[in-house]
This record gives sequence, C-alpha cells and structure tokens, in this order.
Amino acid sequence: MTQIIVLPHVELCPDGALIEAAPGTSLCQALLDNDIPLEHACEMSCACTTCHVVVREGFASLNDADELEEDLLDKAWGLEPNSRLSCQATVGDTPLVIEIPRYTINMAKEGHRS
Repeated sequence: MTQIIVLPHVELCPDGALIEAAPGTSLCQALLDNDIPLEHACEMSCACTTCHVVVREGFASLNDADELEEDLLDKAWGLEPNSRLSCQATVGDTPLVIEIPRYTINMAKEGHRS
C-alpha cells in the first residue's frame, strides 16, 4: 500500500488525512474509498475537471497524463504545473502529498463561497 497525505481542505477534509491506496488505484478512487468526498462530476471518465488535484510531492511517480487529460487540465481552476485529474492519475509505490484546490469550475458556476 502507498501512503497518501491529503492536505487540509476547508470543506472536504478540514484536518487533512493520511490514507493508503494500492498501487494502480486512481487518486480519485483512493480519496473516495477513504471518505473524502472529492467531486467527480463525470464519474471518473476524464470528461470534466472537477476531480483536479495538485500533487505537492511524488508527482514524478504518477503515470503520464495523456493528451485528453492535458487538454482538460487547461480548463481547471487553480491550475499548477503539478496538477492532475485525480481520476486519471494512478498511485505507484512512492508516497504522495496532494492538495485539493479550494474551488472547482462547478463551484464557481454555482456561486459557492467559503
């Protein structure tokens, strides 16, 4: 099992979390399996950006993003060089530190504020 540190997020994971996932598991599925309610509007089919995360440590250990993911990431709120769609990024053997951005494109459109 691979250790994943989830940095605190005001609404989804206020205290942060330390979780584990089997190599080959998507980051999105790992978060959901550990009761972190990450939004995933397209049901993990790589058709939106709501599961966007920023990988603070361990980025190089993830599988490479394909062209579709790269194109979608361009539309993500708060995009950074180490951003990934968590539904497409699979856990390897290296521990990870991830940050869930404060907002998603859906939150901005629906007027959510924290």
